[in-house]
This record gives sequence, C-alpha cells and structure tokens, in this order.
Amino acid sequence: MRLWTLGWMIVVMVGCSTRDSDVDIDAGSNAGLDAGIDAGLDAGADAGFDAGIDAGADAGLDAGIDGGFDAGADGGFDDGTCTQDADCLALELCHPTAKVCVRTCTSSADCPDTAKTCDVLSPTDSRRVCRCSTDVLCNADQGTSDRVCSIPDAVCIPKCTADGECGEGLRCDTSSGHCKVRGDTGAACTGEGQSSCDYGTHFCDSNVCMPLWQPQCLNYENFTGKDSLGTTGPILYDARRVSVSTDTTLCGVATPKLVKVAFSAYSSVPFPMTRGAVSGFFRVLVDGSLREGTQDVVRGTDYTVSGDNRERAELVVSLCAAPESTTLSTAYYFTNGNFLCFQANF
Repeated sequence: MRLWTLGWMIVVMVGCSTRDSDVDIDAGSNAGLDAGIDAGLDAGADAGFDAGIDAGADAGLDAGIDGGFDAGADGGFDDGTCTQDADCLALELCHPTAKVCVRTCTSSADCPDTAKTCDVLSPTDSRRVCRCSTDVLCNADQGTSDRVCSIPDAVCIPKCTADGECGEGLRCDTSSGHCKVRGDTGAACTGEGQSSCDYGTHFCDSNVCMPLWQPQCLNYENFTGKDSLGTTGPILYDARRVSVSTDTTLCGVATPKLVKVAFSAYSSVPFPMTRGAVSGFFRVLVDGSLREGTQDVVRGTDYTVSGDNRERAELVVSLCAAPESTTLSTAYYFTNGNFLCFQANF
C-alpha cells in the first residue's frame, strides 16, 4: 500500500508542471521576445538612421544647390558700384564721384566698346580711365537700357530712379535715368539763358534759376494759336527796351516813333548764324493777329548769337508807334516755345 502510494505520487509529480518548467518557458519566451524586440529595434534604428541620413543628405544637397544657386545668382549680378579701389578689379579704380568701377588705360586700345575714350580722370587727377560717350554704347555689352553715360563724369553708371540715388545738389530725371543739376526755382546757376536751369520752364537770373515770365497781356488773351506753343522749342526768357527815336523813313509819318526792343532766347539746338536763316519766330498783335517776326528784325546787326554751341540769341525788333504814344504792348514766340509779353514804356 505504501509502494502504490509512492508510485502514484511519482506519476502525479511527473505529470504536473513545476516552477522549474515555468522558468524555462518564461526564459524561452523572454529570449524570443527580447530577440524580436532587439531585431525590431535594430531594424527600426537602421531604417530610421538610413532615412535620417538620406533625408539629411537630400536636405543638405537641396540646401547646397539652393544656396549655391542663390549665391551665384546674387553674386553674379554686379552693377559695378563701389566705395573704394579695393572693391574693383586689378585694372580698375573706383571713380571718386560716380562711385563705379572704371577701367584704367594708357590708350583707347585698352578700353571696351562701351567706353572707348581714354582720358584723364579729372583736371586735377592725371590717372587715365576709359570714358563713355553715349547711353546706347553703355548698354552695348548687355543688350539692355539699364545704364547711362554720366553727364558730369562721362562713365557708365546705373540709371537713377529717385533723387536719393543722386548726389547733393542733383536730382533724378526719371525720364532719362540721369542725375542732373537741380534746375528748378531757387537752384544755383551761372551765366544767362538756360544755364543749368530746367529747359522750357526756367532761366538763369542773377545766379538763381527763376520761372519764365507768364504771359499776361491782351496779345495772349486774344491769340487763338496757343496749341503752337510749348516748352521744347527756342525759349524767350527776357526783353528790354533798347531805344526810342523818330524815324519817318522806316515808320512813316502816321507812326513815326521807332521803338527798338531786344528779345533774348535760348535753344537746345544751335541758332542759325544769320538773321535770314531764322524761322518759326512770330509777333502777336494786341488783337491776337499774327505776323512773321523776322520782318521786325530789320538789320543784320539786330541779330546776334552767343554761347559755345550758339545756344543763345538776341533779336532786336523795330516797332513803330503814333507820335502821341507813351506805351506799346507787344509779344513774340517761337514755334513750340513759350509766349513772352512785353510792355515798352517811353
């Protein structure tokens, strides 16, 4: 009975699980799980790492391309502006007033087609640089119209678009892109006629630019040809009484008083050398009627031209008045020019 019981206990013990078996199973499960997790983590890490590298490489490549492109695009465009010689190439210097890099030279053979004249930098600076002559040539190598030939410096510079881009005492002529000396009311000027004043609207009077005289006379009020006036033709900027005398030969008995008045004009086109070549000059009477103005310039000596480019002219007209007259209202104009009234008192 004790042996049977012992055998049964053995069988039961063999058939039943023990704590040691649980440990083995757990160990196997844990090992598999750990291995799976490790493998998964390794794979994830590898994949993530590879993806990170790829993404980083792509981003770096894109950034490099973009950065390189941007730098190339930005750096490749050069308008030639400078502040010192070090900003320019070895054979260039920074122009002291225009502030652009200009090519140095010993002869015109050293100069590009855009600026073919080799000349001294200024009357006080003997360094020789390539100087331009026209706006068109300044753009010959680019096929654009972005540059102009600077009026005071004769070097190619970028067009201006606002007054702030020009130096002191200059303003931007946006229609041409040139920086020009101020020529409006109050601007400084020298000499007479247009000088540095705005063409067609101002003239130089006592070294100051002043507006042209506005027409205020019956001659103008009654004149019906105002569409023939303008600001681009020869401009009358002054008038003065020259003399008053009696001349029955020229004026006749009914209107014997000879009144001579000198009209001063400036022009962007050289005036003719002789009185006979003058055209487009008209007198307007008080009733608004028109007559050829050159008929009143009687003698050849009554017409004189002056200026380096014959830009100024004086026309002395001879007018006749009744013996009792003490005043005479007259007016003249050039085609496409202004209308100038003058009241001669005597």
